Amino acid sequence: MDKFSAMRAFVRVVEAGTFTKAADSLGVPKGQMSRLVQLLEEELKTQLLNRTTRRVTVTPDGAAYYDRAVRLLDDLEELESSMSQAKATPRGMLRVDAPSAIASLILIPALPDFCARYPDIHIDVGVSDKPVDLIGENVDCVLRAGEVTDLSLVARRIGEIDRFVCASPAYLKRHGMPQHPSDLEDGRHHVISYFAHGTERSTYVLQRGGEQYEVHSRSAVAVNDSGAMLAAGLAGLGVARTAPFMAAPHLAAGTLTAVLPEWSAGAWPLYVVYPPNRHVSVKLRVFIDWAAELFARTLEAPPRHCAAD
Repeated sequence: MDKFSAMRAFVRVVEAGTFTKAADSLGVPKGQMSRLVQLLEEELKTQLLNRTTRRVTVTPDGAAYYDRAVRLLDDLEELESSMSQAKATPRGMLRVDAPSAIASLILIPALPDFCARYPDIHIDVGVSDKPVDLIGENVDCVLRAGEVTDLSLVARRIGEIDRFVCASPAYLKRHGMPQHPSDLEDGRHHVISYFAHGTERSTYVLQRGGEQYEVHSRSAVAVNDSGAMLAAGLAGLGVARTAPFMAAPHLAAGTLTAVLPEWSAGAWPLYVVYPPNRHVSVKLRVFIDWAAELFARTLEAPPRHCAAD
């Protein structure tokens, strides 16, 4: 038995929760994973996992062994990396997940630079606006906008997404240009709302210096995706809240106009999030540093005063 392979298999099963997910994440047959863990239990003469038809759970002995095994494997990976000069040429597969707008408009267009710097890193980019199970899906890190509520994860803040409100020229021609946030409540205007599944539609909170105004307006349409919010604004369905990096080409083309440009619609922090209790590999570390540099530069808000003549 290759004890280190068996140890890696056991650690992966504990983190994934099932043999199937663990086998898929490592690209090996499920039977091989099960056999490795079984041989490890026979070698240690103790049961590490409780098995059911749907899930496996770790025994008390298994939990103690897992903690020590993770540290040992991390030390081994660090030793191998230093011996192979991986710090100079990081290599391997890196799995990253990002929201659709951030992936399409910022991350993927900038990837040629990352690939040129680190040609031996092969990167898989998952694009999703839904939460990702980092451990179960074997994802190295995710980009997340908004506060990270799962305190068990490690989060590094790498930027801030400014937001403002805008509308199409056709909409403003029909309903008029608001001069104050209270104008959005006068019955003439529609505000495109945002909702998350299981929650009520959110309201806009606009800020100007120390002044703050919570908008309660009619909302004929609500969406749960930032790209859909922008599309609804372009379609003239109402006043939309978006980010400068998404709206910039439409502002320049005159298909969107900033509304109340001196008012901010709030800012969302942007984080790189990765699982705890794992060695931060060199390939992950260089990606995080590169992403921090990219978003610090990209998320600098352009002027909002572009408007159709």
